[in-house]
Amino acid sequence: MAIADRNLSSRLSYGGRINPLVMLIAVTMIVFVVLMFFRALTYIQLPENADLNTVYNQKVLKWFALAGSTEQTLPRIWTILTYGFSHINLWQLFASMLWLWGFGYVFMDMTGNKRIVPVYLYGVLIGGIAYLAANYFLGTASSASFLIGSSSGILAVAAAATTICPNYKILPMVGGGISLWIVSIIYLAIDMATLPPDNLSVYVSHLAGALTGFLFIFILRRGFDASEWMNNFYDWLVNLVNPEKPYQSREKIKSAFFYNAKTTPYVKTPKITQQKLDEILDKISQYGYDQLTEEEKSFLERASKEDLKGRQ
Repeated sequence: MAIADRNLSSRLSYGGRINPLVMLIAVTMIVFVVLMFFRALTYIQLPENADLNTVYNQKVLKWFALAGSTEQTLPRIWTILTYGFSHINLWQLFASMLWLWGFGYVFMDMTGNKRIVPVYLYGVLIGGIAYLAANYFLGTASSASFLIGSSSGILAVAAAATTICPNYKILPMVGGGISLWIVSIIYLAIDMATLPPDNLSVYVSHLAGALTGFLFIFILRRGFDASEWMNNFYDWLVNLVNPEKPYQSREKIKSAFFYNAKTTPYVKTPKITQQKLDEILDKISQYGYDQLTEEEKSFLERASKEDLKGRQ
């Protein structure tokens, strides 16, 4: 199956006017601003002798970050996605968005823009599930631990782009360019080196994100596009609030435009010839009129109404 898709006005591009990569970065930055706003409010209302980080984590961050256990996560199930858009450190946010822009640009250059959002979300989702699973089986996270950051999603995009074209050249002005697979390894090494050494579950989460990107392209090459349902769902949501283009299912479209005719659109009518007429008459003489097909009966009726000799 061909993966390349240069149609840059694909469905998740918001009509081709808003770049989905810009959308991902913008949403992440908006969440950061919201978190910083509530951190400022927490600081203003902070009780005397209370620790700012502890109070902030308990009152605000827990609604965005992924908790370390399923018992804490289930009441706030949306955090399995929102953690991938949450940052509390400005420099971490800047570095993450820079890497996302680089890998995302390459990925969109090779596949178009309808798959980058699904790949990113899949990476965040699978990374979150892997984090919870690792905590459950390894018991490495405390009750106060949580997961935030977009690394799982970025690694998914990086792995997907590298799987498609590992020799894609970055910075071609530098010695002919640097292969994409080298840049991906550098990013993975930097990411692993900056993780807390005492929490193995975070390592598992990030590696699961990278594996998700690889598997997305692997199954895409075998004919299954895991982003299709997400694009269709997006179309449905947009059409719900678009009065100029109301959503219609395929069955409704068929019944509205193709199946309301009272007559058959086209019926093949055989040309009346003497030879065909003789064959039907011979059939009647041998087997009787009742053995004729509906087509033959129709032919005979038409022949009786026309001057066959005048048609020769």
